[in-house]
Amino acid sequence: MMKYQEIIASLPKKEIWNGVSYIYEYQGFWFNSPFLEGTISVQESFQAQPGDIVLCSAMKTGTTWLKALAFAIVTRNQFDVLSSDNNNNHPLFNAVPHDCIPFLEVDLVENKKDPEMPLLSTHLPFSSLPKCIISKDCKMVYICRDPKDTFVSYWHFLQRVLPGKQLSLEKEFEMFCDGSSVYGPYWDHVLGYWKASIERPDSVLFLKYEDLKRGTLFYVRKLGEFMGQPFTAEEERRGAAERIVELCSLQKLSGLEVNKTGKHRQGTALSINNDSFFRRGVVGDWKNLLIPQMQRRMDEITEQKLQGSGFSF
Repeated sequence: MMKYQEIIASLPKKEIWNGVSYIYEYQGFWFNSPFLEGTISVQESFQAQPGDIVLCSAMKTGTTWLKALAFAIVTRNQFDVLSSDNNNNHPLFNAVPHDCIPFLEVDLVENKKDPEMPLLSTHLPFSSLPKCIISKDCKMVYICRDPKDTFVSYWHFLQRVLPGKQLSLEKEFEMFCDGSSVYGPYWDHVLGYWKASIERPDSVLFLKYEDLKRGTLFYVRKLGEFMGQPFTAEEERRGAAERIVELCSLQKLSGLEVNKTGKHRQGTALSINNDSFFRRGVVGDWKNLLIPQMQRRMDEITEQKLQGSGFSF
């Protein structure tokens, strides 16, 4: 996509990850180069279908888990979650959830979406989505997470994907706080979808990771209903929703051989070990990394950014 290099070269940029890469400011958010090229491309050419369901999130907010749950719900008639040979035929046992659902900015730049799979995913802020997603009233599911836990998950993710790069926790924290992390500012990302969910409640389902952890079964049923595939009385009798919760638990997924040894996008420049997507997944893990001054700084920014929005973490 060399045709976008001139656009990208004209944008404000910052060095990130101890000089490993650059991020570029585009439409009020920060993108790294490969995802920015894909973003501009899909904004120009992607053609959404009315039945598409877009799983939206900033980085490290529960994306992997949401993808697994949504995929299992949507495909439950194709891959029977109650089948005794489930371990052999369900895609989630043989591929990381990111390989089961196309990623808008990477996989759909040539608009080659499987018409049989309604799901797609993105890290794009609401304001940068292709206009056709809005105009065709596609369903969107957005997941967010406490900023402190989001940053801590992001930090540990960087440690795994950039080994030996001598990253500075303090520097990465400052960049996250001033909004210059990939797909940041984080608070603006959240507020874009929050406001959209208020204005378009039938089209945008807004979830908090913490709520999903506390009430997974409730939200699996809510997801099914929102995505147009509610669980039937027979499925409820047979425990289909409970089975999906079990199938997609972080403990179950992280223990699978494919997620311990496999690679996402193997053989490409974006190749990454599947185990990079799984860590603890607990609420409040920030307490194990952030010193009190960092906690206060993050909380003050959060209070300031969300003031008057009607939303809180």
